[in-house]
Amino acid sequence: MPGATLSRWTMSYFAAACLMLVVGQGLMAAGFGYPAAAIGAPETLVLVHVVAIGWLSLLMVGALLQFVPVLVGRPLVGGNYAAPALLLLIVGLICLVAGFVALSGAVDLPLVLLPLGGGALVAGFGLVLAILLASLLAARPLPLPARFVALGLAALAGTILLGFCFTLALSGVGAGSLLDRLVADGVSLHATFGLGGWLSVTAIGVSYRLLTMFLLAPEKERPTSHAALQATGLAMGLLFICIATVLFGLSGEAVLFAAALLLTLVAALLYGGDVLHIYRARKRKQAELNIRASFIAIAALLVAILLVNVPAMRDGDGVAALVYLFVFGWLTGLGLAQLYKIVAFLTWLEAYGPIMGRAPIPRVQDLVEESRARILFMLYYGAVAAATLALFAGASGLFRIVVFAQLAATLAIMREFVRARRLSAVPAALRTPAAIVPPNLFLPLTTSRR
Repeated sequence: MPGATLSRWTMSYFAAACLMLVVGQGLMAAGFGYPAAAIGAPETLVLVHVVAIGWLSLLMVGALLQFVPVLVGRPLVGGNYAAPALLLLIVGLICLVAGFVALSGAVDLPLVLLPLGGGALVAGFGLVLAILLASLLAARPLPLPARFVALGLAALAGTILLGFCFTLALSGVGAGSLLDRLVADGVSLHATFGLGGWLSVTAIGVSYRLLTMFLLAPEKERPTSHAALQATGLAMGLLFICIATVLFGLSGEAVLFAAALLLTLVAALLYGGDVLHIYRARKRKQAELNIRASFIAIAALLVAILLVNVPAMRDGDGVAALVYLFVFGWLTGLGLAQLYKIVAFLTWLEAYGPIMGRAPIPRVQDLVEESRARILFMLYYGAVAAATLALFAGASGLFRIVVFAQLAATLAIMREFVRARRLSAVPAALRTPAAIVPPNLFLPLTTSRR
C-alpha cells in the first residue's frame, strides 16, 4: 500500500484525543456546562473546546499524519514537526480552558491565558497546516479525497484565526468595533467552520479512502463525488463571505448562512449516495464492524444536516440537540468506529510488518473481537440517541444519566483499542514470534517502519 510507512506520533495523538473525550463526557455527566449552564457560558465553552480541540481535532490530526501519505502516495513532508505541534496544541488547550475558567470567575486566574492559549493553538495548528499542505502540494494533481482534505484545512485556518480573535476580545487585550461585532455575531460561524468545515469535510475526504480500502472496493472518482466537493466548496465560500458581512456590519448574513446550510445538505446527500455505491461495489463480502458502525455515524450526519436546515430547529434547545447529535453521533461515532480498525491495522503493521513472509503471522481482524465490540457500539449509539432526545425535551437530569451510560460505553470501546495494542486477542501461537518488537501502548515509535 503506497504511503504505508508508520507515522511516529499518530498513536500519541490518538491517546491524547481519547483522554480528552473521556474528560469531556465526564464533565457532561457531572453536570458541567450545557444544559446545566447557558449555551454561551464559560463553563460550556470549556466543554466545547475540550471536545472540539482535545478530542476531535487531535484525532483528526493524528489520522491525517498517517493517511495523507496514503491519499497522495508520497511520504509525509516535515513529519518531525508533529511532536512540537502536539505539545503546542496540548499546552494551548490547557491555557485556553484555564482562561475560560477565569472568565467564569470560579478561579482567580489572569484572563491573558485566553490569548496565550489561542496563540499556542495558532502555532500548533500552523505547524500541522505546514506539514499537511506541503505534503499535498508535493503530490499534485490531487486525488479527490485529498482535495476534500485540502478544503478542510482551509476551514481549519479560518477556524483558528476566528478563535484567536475571540480570545483577544474576551480577554480585553484586543478591543474595537470589528472584534466586538465578531464576538456578538460570529460565534455560530466559528463553530460551523470548525465542526462542519475542518472536521467534517476532512473526515469525509479520509473516509472515501478508508471505505474503499477496508471494503476492497474500486477506487473510482464518480461525478457525484465531484459534485459533493463543489457543493462543499461553495458552502465554505459563502461562510467566508458571512465573516466579511459580520466584520463590516453588512446585511445578508442570515440569508448567506441559510444558503450555505442548504448546499451542505446537498453535499451530505451526495456523499451518502457515494458511500452506498462503495458498499455495493465492494469485493469483501462481509463488512467489518468499523464499516457497519460508520454507517450509523453517516446516518446521524444526514439527520442532523436535514434538521438544521429547518429554521425552527436552529433556536434554543433544538440547535443544542442537533449539535450534540452532530458531534457525538456523526464525528465521534465515525472516529470511534474507524479507530477500532485503524488502531488494529497500525498495530498489525508495526508488530508484524517487519516479518511478513518470514514467519506465520495473524490477520488484522485477529487483533480484535468483533462480537463483544458490536454490543458496545450499539450501547454507545443508543446512548447518543437518548441524550439527543433528552436535550430536545429539556430533560437535563435524564441527559446526565444517559451521558454517563455513553461514557461507560466509550471507555469499554477504548479498552478494545488497548487490547488490540497489547495483542490480547491474537492466538498465543502467533502472538509474539521471536523477531517482532511488541508495540508501545501510545508512545512514539523508536524508528519508522514499513
